[in-house]
Amino acid sequence: MITIRLVDSKLHKIFIAVNNVFVYCEVQNNRLADVSLELLTKGRKLAGELHVGLEAILIGKGVSDMAKELFDYGVRTLHLVEDERLAFYRTLPYARLVKHLFEREKPQIGLFGATPVGRDLAPRIASSLKCGLTADCTGLEIGDHHDKKSDTTYTNLLYQIRPAFGGNIIATIINPDTRPQLATVREGVMKKEPLMESMAGEIKTLDVNGILQKEDFVVEIIDRHVEEKRINIKNAPIIVAGGYGVGSKENFKLLFELADVLGGEVGGTRAAVDAGYIEHDRQIGQTGVTVRPRLYIACGISGQIQHRAGMMESSMIIAINTDRNAPINSIADYVITGDFAEVVPRLIKYYRKNSK
Repeated sequence: MITIRLVDSKLHKIFIAVNNVFVYCEVQNNRLADVSLELLTKGRKLAGELHVGLEAILIGKGVSDMAKELFDYGVRTLHLVEDERLAFYRTLPYARLVKHLFEREKPQIGLFGATPVGRDLAPRIASSLKCGLTADCTGLEIGDHHDKKSDTTYTNLLYQIRPAFGGNIIATIINPDTRPQLATVREGVMKKEPLMESMAGEIKTLDVNGILQKEDFVVEIIDRHVEEKRINIKNAPIIVAGGYGVGSKENFKLLFELADVLGGEVGGTRAAVDAGYIEHDRQIGQTGVTVRPRLYIACGISGQIQHRAGMMESSMIIAINTDRNAPINSIADYVITGDFAEVVPRLIKYYRKNSK
């Protein structure tokens, strides 16, 4: 693990905040994005450790009905912006509104999903507020840091954890000198858990008339088309995954056949993707998708930490590998030592036979 400290050398600005944790909530297809609900779950935990509140930002048209769901995830205060001009995301007006809220409320932490919207919005906020931003985080924790050079101890910092150097190391990044501490977080790496009991929260409506300017709408949306994801392995209950050990794109057809029989999806490791055996959209691991299926069948996967981080919370793991000492076996519930090309056809045959 390496630790990186983000410092604004030009400003030398020390900003100590005791304010709340903010989550920018994104709307996709007229519903709250899964990554936003995941961030609220994590934000609630961070806020609890810091003894502060959890607040959310929701911008759009006809989104006020989503307030109850946000409160169910522990939001104490919802900053709501309702305007027909903001029905769909546009960089300039959305960025100005979020910047205005952050300047007014002075949160100590701001979280965004690592979606196309979050990756566009968060850097603009960080640049305009001259604060640090860590992109594509896979973990967030609260901790302290002692700077030996200045002999200064910083408490209650946000540890922004993410893979670096192609996933070969895990970097822990801190930003002790400016606020807010901003991070974008990948979808699926955190759990989505509402409160056991519903709670009431406060809604603060933001009047955009005194904030937005005419030039914020210089880009006009003439037509909008959103392409649905062709592949969605994140929510698949059963996943058959292959690694470099599968050997070829042709051999992956066996895994697709098994997944079809079981009613599941096919995934792969980064090595399999890099080798051209399978599409990038199916990549599982630190640099891919994080999954939590009921059943995960790993074929020809050695099980390096980068891959295990994306699937180790599966309810049941079956490993099929010729190497009885493969790292994947240490987390598998069942291990089949053998060639997947011999084992998988048998699984297909017997499942078909017994499912009639």
